[in-house]
Amino acid sequence: MNDIAHNLAQVRDKISAAASRCGRLSEEVTLLAVSKTKPASAVEEAMAAGQRAFGENYVQEGVEKIRFFQDKGVTDLQWHFIGPLQSNKSRLVAEHFDWCHTIDRLKIAARLSEQRPAHLPPLNVLIQVNISDEQSKSGIQPEAIDALAAEVSTLPNLCLRGLMAIPAPETGYDKQFAVARQMAVAFTRLKTHYPTVDTLSLGMSDDMEAAIAAGSTMVRIGTAIFGARDYTKNKEL
Repeated sequence: MNDIAHNLAQVRDKISAAASRCGRLSEEVTLLAVSKTKPASAVEEAMAAGQRAFGENYVQEGVEKIRFFQDKGVTDLQWHFIGPLQSNKSRLVAEHFDWCHTIDRLKIAARLSEQRPAHLPPLNVLIQVNISDEQSKSGIQPEAIDALAAEVSTLPNLCLRGLMAIPAPETGYDKQFAVARQMAVAFTRLKTHYPTVDTLSLGMSDDMEAAIAAGSTMVRIGTAIFGARDYTKNKEL
């Protein structure tokens, strides 16, 4: 077993254990492998170990990987854009990705809907919430969720699937859980209004267990699967 396959197995075991501890099934939590800054060969190793959902933070790098696998005839991968999205790069996301996790204003959502090719299914989108109120982070305030969701849900080429957040780092489990629970409450409320809403993208390597206990349905794990990243190679930084 190679390192990536071994790491994936360990992460899956942790997800299963965390779900079991709070009375959930491991199948209720999707593992999104964050492959940003990693080569296509690393994605291939993860694919060989059964991984199919991948997350990318940088538009151009992600598009290059998507095209690489399309050229190879690989059609069963799911690509998630999970980074901040600038207006001038929205078309590339609309044309290539299956999901966008970082909707935080109507302008971007409208552009994605307008630019989504007619032959593709609606782009799955999540509203990003700045749950820790950090000035350095993207996302809307929790009280703005309902208004933005109402607008996004009317866009014809988007499918509103739920919420995403990147909480501020907390060392203690109780603090991690408290923040995650705020997101879970907002997610549950949103589900009552929109039948398509089924996804809470919440939890990374350090707070995954608390996120799952709170109700996350998708965790975003990168370094624990692919190893440390070399950001100097990315031209979009």
